[in-house]
Amino acid sequence: MADLSLPYTALRKNVDFLITKQRVYHITWWRIGFYVHVFTSVLVLLAGFTQFSRFFLHQRPLWHRRAGWLYIVAVLVLSAPSGFLLALRANGGLLARISFVLLSVTWFITTLQALLLVKKQLFEKHANWMLRSYALTLSAIGLRTYAWLFDLLNIHMAPRNVYILIAWISWVPNLLIAEWLIKKGFNKKLLKPSYIVHPETDL
Repeated sequence: MADLSLPYTALRKNVDFLITKQRVYHITWWRIGFYVHVFTSVLVLLAGFTQFSRFFLHQRPLWHRRAGWLYIVAVLVLSAPSGFLLALRANGGLLARISFVLLSVTWFITTLQALLLVKKQLFEKHANWMLRSYALTLSAIGLRTYAWLFDLLNIHMAPRNVYILIAWISWVPNLLIAEWLIKKGFNKKLLKPSYIVHPETDL
């Protein structure tokens, strides 16, 4: 993701994906939303990943909490709202736009729910909603991976239809997998203390 974001640091309009967005690049709110979304993607992916590490959760709880707050604030304030703005002018027409709007709204809601639950110290429910939220975060990787695979396999479909399909499969299966993991008790095992818990040393 970092490599994919780097070309956009030049802030030029004729770079990679932006080549397909020449009709909207001049719109200030779209342009700001795009750069905010791109440049926060690596942050939320890394911060979110730490939330499902037993090492951070049980041996470095302070790091876990700080990374968790960073993730939640970044998603709620920056990534999800900017994703919503981009969804309004997404490639692929109405069906793709509906997908990305639903993705951004669901991402915001799941992350907000995780925040509200941790404030109530309902940690298992909090973990379940964080898993749902992060599953949606991973749609950023899914979108690019599926696009690469479709190109590699040279599947004979109209580009518009390919993009519509990718818009949906980049996040819906992720959410279904998250629900399956929750049902299988993934977070219960994650929250179960290790036999050896080291004292917090990173104060």
